[in-house]
Amino acid sequence: MAGPLLRGRRLESRPVSVDATTLIRQEWEDGNRRLEAERSDARRYRTLVGQVELVLDELRKQVGQTFTLAELAGAYRDADRWARATVEERAPARGWPRDLALVLAAAFHAYQRGAVDYLQ
Repeated sequence: MAGPLLRGRRLESRPVSVDATTLIRQEWEDGNRRLEAERSDARRYRTLVGQVELVLDELRKQVGQTFTLAELAGAYRDADRWARATVEERAPARGWPRDLALVLAAAFHAYQRGAVDYLQ
């Protein structure tokens, strides 16, 4: 199986161990929990969800449609760079840099459901 594309080139084959993938997925789960904890502040929650949607849109371009959890975890290593550029360019809100880790983790949490090995 060919790896996912990264802006016209294949993602680098940087294997991520099962243990590392498990820890990264826990980080994604935590980011999603922190996002959901913001529901009580409707304005802030809408802003964060909008940023998550932008990161998801870019994630689709970066990773593609066919990927494993280990490949997605590998992509997460470099995601801060392109996610920062995406949010800064398309949806900077007051204080957005401090929320970037939450937004990124929540986006990857949602996107992982598309992994070919998600339910395994």
